[in-house]
Amino acid sequence: MASLFGKKSSSNKRGEKQISGRKVAQLDAERRERIIQLRKQREIRAHSIDYSILFLVIFLVGFGLVVLYSTSSYRGSVIYGDPAYWLKRQGAFSLIGIGLMLFISKFFDYRILKKHDIFLWIIYLSIVGLLIATLVSGSVSHGSSRWIGVGGLRFQPSEMAKLFLILYLAIYINDHASQLQHPLGLLKPLLGSLVIIGLVGYENFSTAVILVGITMVMLFVAHPKFYPFALIAAFFGGAGFLLISLKGYRMDRITAFLGTSDSGANEQTMNALYAIGSGGLFGKGLGQSMQKMILPEAYNDMIFSIICEELGLFGAICVIALFFCLIWRFMVATVNASDLLGSMIAVGVIAHIASQVFINIAVATNIIPNTGIPLPFISYGGSSMVFLLVEMGIMLSVTRYLRI
Repeated sequence: MASLFGKKSSSNKRGEKQISGRKVAQLDAERRERIIQLRKQREIRAHSIDYSILFLVIFLVGFGLVVLYSTSSYRGSVIYGDPAYWLKRQGAFSLIGIGLMLFISKFFDYRILKKHDIFLWIIYLSIVGLLIATLVSGSVSHGSSRWIGVGGLRFQPSEMAKLFLILYLAIYINDHASQLQHPLGLLKPLLGSLVIIGLVGYENFSTAVILVGITMVMLFVAHPKFYPFALIAAFFGGAGFLLISLKGYRMDRITAFLGTSDSGANEQTMNALYAIGSGGLFGKGLGQSMQKMILPEAYNDMIFSIICEELGLFGAICVIALFFCLIWRFMVATVNASDLLGSMIAVGVIAHIASQVFINIAVATNIIPNTGIPLPFISYGGSSMVFLLVEMGIMLSVTRYLRI
């Protein structure tokens, strides 16, 4: 009897252990499921935007308006009798852009772009159509057809192309991520980008360089292999040489940069270097620049040289530091985005802003041949300002869904 009772007692204990083990496993499974659901809710639920990005953007726009007035007041009073002529125009475009940026950041959910393939085609066909219309019937200025009129306003579709190319590649990479694991998977987005780059590059080589940078960086991040990009870089190099040869003034700028020509194509860069050198450590003070009176496009492509002249090396370093902080916040958004689409949009924005800032400063300091690229948020240009701020609005929309 004792042995029987002993066996029964041990079997009861084993049964109780099995039951308690199942309960623990069930509780662990329920706990894991709850954690997964909470994580999903955390990813989906919108929170506040990245206010550091918003502050940096608005500060750069405000700083740009101050420098623009300082740079353009003399020429505005001479040509139009109004020292604030360019300031008023840029201020109006800045207000429109900031309004659009805030509206998009608050009410636009970027994730809607990945729910319907139609957005990919709308974005792509819209920009290709506008670029073709610009080549066929666009307004000519400085010897190039880069503007298109809508009512009484003109804008540059090439500025829109930067934003649309970022969205096109981000949506394509998000929808076809598995195909991009193979070298041949790069062909379709690359060919789609080439159409946009070619249409822009025929009349606007400098913007085409920015588009190439955006394409290369986004595809490089999305593709796991390195070797296809050597071939892609060689192809873009050959295509770039072809585009340069189509316009004589482009080759003149390169020969002038190399010092093998006396055509005067490098005169603008030399005046910019005089402005930078005369600024010293802390500059001459706002409004005290002398080179702005003779430097072509002082309030546009060469505004960085006037910043150096009026605010000195210290002011130039502060401006560069502001752009570094902005790009760093974009990198934080890239790493913590809730999905691949958000990460790729952030990567495209980084490539755009970083390449444009580098090229503008490199031209002003004679590191690379002269080409017309505005300094983001600071140089004069309504199309550039509005579409840049729309791009920042979409970037802020991405930051509303970060996993932090």
